[in-house]
Amino acid sequence: MTALHENPTAYQDTLRILSEASVERHFDAFTDIPWDDPEYAVVPNDPRWILPEADPLGATDWYRSLSTERQIEIGMYRQANIMKVGLQFEQILIAGLMNYAFRLPNGQAEFRYSTHEATEECHHTQMFQELVNRIGIEVAGGPRWFRALAPIMPLAAGPLSFGFFVGVLAGEEPIDHVQKSILRSGENRHPLITRIMQIHVAEEARHIGFAHQYLRHKAPRLKTYQRGLISVIMPVIMRVLCDAIIKPTPAMRRDLQIPDHVVDEVWWDGEASRKMLRDMFGDVRMLADDLQLMNPVSRRVWRALGIDGRPSRFRSEPASAAA
Repeated sequence: MTALHENPTAYQDTLRILSEASVERHFDAFTDIPWDDPEYAVVPNDPRWILPEADPLGATDWYRSLSTERQIEIGMYRQANIMKVGLQFEQILIAGLMNYAFRLPNGQAEFRYSTHEATEECHHTQMFQELVNRIGIEVAGGPRWFRALAPIMPLAAGPLSFGFFVGVLAGEEPIDHVQKSILRSGENRHPLITRIMQIHVAEEARHIGFAHQYLRHKAPRLKTYQRGLISVIMPVIMRVLCDAIIKPTPAMRRDLQIPDHVVDEVWWDGEASRKMLRDMFGDVRMLADDLQLMNPVSRRVWRALGIDGRPSRFRSEPASAAA
């Protein structure tokens, strides 16, 4: 096992590059999405809302057996709820970034990048909410406990910033993995979904990159007991937030009348779904290895939670390449 070494110069250079990239290539929620183009209109009975097979629910025999009208209804509800829980997570992240930046001394490159990221996340919440509004279905987003704790979670970004950015990855990595899989599938879908995913994936690459670099930069300062504690807590945070963001809530299951056996198969009892769950965290396992957060105890926790496996060889390594 190699020793961890802090490299402040390389870290500051990385933040400068990320900040410059945010200036040179960024998106606006209302100028980079053609909301009023007739091709992008949200209209009833549009078959482009049928869930693609790249969506875990869309691939089930139960969903494919439904009438076209019902598939469209479920597809619109599911996409609206995904956007709602996504914007709720982004709002927590924005608040946390502001709490973190508030404590930074003058001259810190982290301040500039943090505010760049918060600006981009604000645009993400705007485009997510705009799509929810246009679909016109009343959705709640994340589970009740997640919404109840939302005002509290950003407070950790100040005194517990390392743990907060672990939580950032726990939310961003699963969403990024699912959206990339859908975009790579090439299946037909509503163009608003495609455009929003394209923008989100493009900018989340920077956000995920910053979280990885931040944790690499701070890890050498951890005391032995802190490293041991975080090594065990990290997989728990990953699994809990992944479920909160990816799995349908009980309310959504009732509204859409999804049978329990379908829910169990898709999240996460089926062989394909268990593989998908493991694949979501390949990059995080690579990071945990590099930060010396993998040990005999923590590996048991990763395995018990169903998110163990081979770490990625490089960030964003496709699951097919990993196999």
